[in-house]
Amino acid sequence: MSFTSQGTTPTTSGKLHPFDPVRPEEIRLAVRILEASFPGVPLRYNRIDIHEPVKQDVIPYIEAERLGQPLPPRPARLLYSYFSRQDTGVCIKALMNADTRSLIYAKEFPEGVQPPMDIDEIAGIEEHCMQHPAVLAEIEKLKLPPGMTVCNDPWMYGTDDRNEKRRLFQCFMYIVEVDHPENNHYSLPCKFSPVFDARTKELVRMDYLPGGADHQTTETQPWVPVKAVQYAPELLDEPLRTDLKPYVVQQPEGASFSVDGNSVYWQKWRFRVGFNNREGLVLHNITYDKRNVFYRLNVSEMTVPYGDPRAPFHRKQAFDVGDVGFGLNANQLSLGCDCLGHIKYFDGYRCDAKGSPILLKNIICMHEQDNGLQYKHTNYRSNAATVKRNRQLVLQMICTVANYEYIFAYIFDQAGNVELEVRATGILSTVPFDNLNGETVPWGTNVGPGVMAPYHQHMFSLRIDPAIDGFNNTVYYEDSVPLPEDENNPYLVGYTTEQTVIRKSTSANTDVNRHRVFKIRNDNVINPITYKPVSYKLMAVPSQMLLLPKHAVGHQRAEFASKPIWVTKYQDNELFAAGEFTNQSKKAEGVETWVQRNDDTENADVVLWHTFGLTHNPRIEDFPVMPMERISVMLRPDGFFTKNPALDVPPSSQAFNKSTLHPEPAPAAACCSGVGGSKAKLYKRVD
Repeated sequence: MSFTSQGTTPTTSGKLHPFDPVRPEEIRLAVRILEASFPGVPLRYNRIDIHEPVKQDVIPYIEAERLGQPLPPRPARLLYSYFSRQDTGVCIKALMNADTRSLIYAKEFPEGVQPPMDIDEIAGIEEHCMQHPAVLAEIEKLKLPPGMTVCNDPWMYGTDDRNEKRRLFQCFMYIVEVDHPENNHYSLPCKFSPVFDARTKELVRMDYLPGGADHQTTETQPWVPVKAVQYAPELLDEPLRTDLKPYVVQQPEGASFSVDGNSVYWQKWRFRVGFNNREGLVLHNITYDKRNVFYRLNVSEMTVPYGDPRAPFHRKQAFDVGDVGFGLNANQLSLGCDCLGHIKYFDGYRCDAKGSPILLKNIICMHEQDNGLQYKHTNYRSNAATVKRNRQLVLQMICTVANYEYIFAYIFDQAGNVELEVRATGILSTVPFDNLNGETVPWGTNVGPGVMAPYHQHMFSLRIDPAIDGFNNTVYYEDSVPLPEDENNPYLVGYTTEQTVIRKSTSANTDVNRHRVFKIRNDNVINPITYKPVSYKLMAVPSQMLLLPKHAVGHQRAEFASKPIWVTKYQDNELFAAGEFTNQSKKAEGVETWVQRNDDTENADVVLWHTFGLTHNPRIEDFPVMPMERISVMLRPDGFFTKNPALDVPPSSQAFNKSTLHPEPAPAAACCSGVGGSKAKLYKRVD
């Protein structure tokens, strides 16, 4: 499939770069195209967004940019939409050419395939739930004191029935203790949970939740009053600290980066900041000193399976990218809170159910930060020191997925490193539990009176589309192993490395015992000093993989999380580790499917997928709001340069950094001073 914009009718999209996020005029254009294609049919829009450009079409364009050559015709600007016909309820996917204002195709979803949830849909289910007579009857049974109310979180339904075709939501109910915008309702979960059909709004059933270690449930009973565990400053029982001084990050001359639209220049890095409703922040066309490094970098998917074996909690398995979308859940960030220093913000857009564009303001922040020393050496003979600090460029997005927050930061430094830092915070997903008499369960932690937080995993997939000095690369892994015990190693101290090339699409494991590292090299470009191909290495995170057994539905939906490494040959439209549709999926159609093609991946256009994550067995200290837990993946040059690429960074100095000294207390007077005019000699011992 190949599309170019040459000879098309010019539109405002003709001024856009192939990697630019969707614009509001493009959302309106998509609506006009679809309404003209379905005349007289009322449509409801789930997504209207940019469609990834065809790679073979875009490479000549970005190569001309990189080399400063005249630009060829821009690849076609493509849009896609998930939408449904209101007359029949049929869900459809459409692909459109924004340059020619035309529909390329419109295909009905196969039966049982569910598009992701959207903001209007979630809000509508939440409101419908609170007005439903059956729900109101259950709330009445609680006999709540005056002033207390109930709210709900609509959850993706998950899967436990392979024959289920309906689009379902499970609503988890909570008691609202006080009327405050930051009230922690997750501290007071209820024991009833309605399930709704999203399309008909029918109440499918009322699930009653177990309150003990077994699976037994009971009808709703009057609430036994307990005090909520709050986190909002105004609702705390203890006073706030008063001994914290301001920490002001200043850059009086502004930042060291420059921005042209979505193109960023910082030090020797250049890349484009992308955004879409599903993945959120995406980085395109990353180069260093005009050398290609990565074509595309992003978090492709994540899954959160919960370890509570009792129904209906067994279905709790969120795919926060595929089920809803990091982009749709991205926070609108605030100066002085989410990012410090001199900040550049990027905006995004989504559509509402009617197809109207909605501005997502300040959803990505970019700033510089100091991260300690880049390197230092002191010549002990002369006591002369070379010191250079590690200036970094940070692009950050924060996503709130109901109760939980994920903070994603891509961090570039002056030595050619790229880091993905993920921080997990927010509020634990809680369940009701009768723990007032000391009861516990082996799959969760009591975090408050009548409330328990189940064990769970957070499994991420980092998608790395490399371009190490070119678009044909090879992935291999390198183990550190002892040399043979022979005459060439008489003192048994020698060790070496063994390389294993991944020649066919497959999965692979990490191995801490062999210090296994995965590398991406370009066999066509040889480093003149090492005499080896130029490469970057992936500092993989040694994580526990998916705990679900292979025959479990939750495993089959998230098979990407069963292996830390996957290598596939690039194909357009293969962007998501668990496949395009995860909502109520029965089985994934992602990396585990693509590797079965047994494609050649040596010296080819390859994609490296890294699964990493957190096995989160909650602590009491994680409640009522969780101190962040950090996990980091690093991509580091390994033979890409001929020496330390940060040598040309200016040395650190006080004249440049303008640090200040903490005032020392005045020395105490000697015990005999000031008596009879005597003078005392003070001696200071130096050990």
